[in-house]
Amino acid sequence: MQAITFDTLAFSEQLKAFGVPEEQARGHAQALSTVLKQVEETLKQTEKMRLQVEEARLEDVATKRDIKELAREMATKLEIEKIRGEIAETKADIIKWVAGIMLAQTGLLFTLLKLFPH
Repeated sequence: MQAITFDTLAFSEQLKAFGVPEEQARGHAQALSTVLKQVEETLKQTEKMRLQVEEARLEDVATKRDIKELAREMATKLEIEKIRGEIAETKADIIKWVAGIMLAQTGLLFTLLKLFPH
């Protein structure tokens, strides 16, 4: 923001040219200078507050990058869940095969023990 420039000497000289007494012209110039400084400070504070509000508003806005990152994370989680499901199926298949082989071995062992008693 650009500062407000005010030439108090030129202002008081203009007032004197229009017939305002010198002391009164200086007083008017000083008063106007004070008012302009206050206006400038108010404008700075207003701009600062506007920027803070804008920043706070933008914190909740998702960017394209945020959305792409979220999509990647979701795809990764879905892939992990898919792999976990496949692992669970494979585990169940292994248990079935091991149990089947144990039963077959037990059956073969009993058959051999019956064929060859001693």
